[in-house]
Amino acid sequence: MNEFNEAPVVGVSQDDRTLAMLTHLSCILFNFVVPLIVWLVHKDKADKAFLVDQSKEALNFCITTMIVYVGLFILTILTLGLASPLSFLFWIVTIVFFVMAGLKANAGETYRYPFALRLIK
Repeated sequence: MNEFNEAPVVGVSQDDRTLAMLTHLSCILFNFVVPLIVWLVHKDKADKAFLVDQSKEALNFCITTMIVYVGLFILTILTLGLASPLSFLFWIVTIVFFVMAGLKANAGETYRYPFALRLIK
């Protein structure tokens, strides 16, 4: 394990790894919608533990990013636009994290975002 608590998962099917990757990457365009659907569809299936874990992780990070974006929007309004570069920078950082998570999930490794509220457990 490294600093982000990534660990390989044994016995994860290629279909589950691909769907987990797509779940993380879908957050770039569809925010929390796809992770929520994947989690709701598979949450009671014991054989889909990896997929459920990664969809919850993506969902939690999407919720966290939405909260940050609302805060940045309010800060941008209060500072008359001076905080707008922070929104762009945060967008770039989230894209990088989604891609990293997708790559790790496709490799069959669990991925934990460095900062995320763990609201869905």
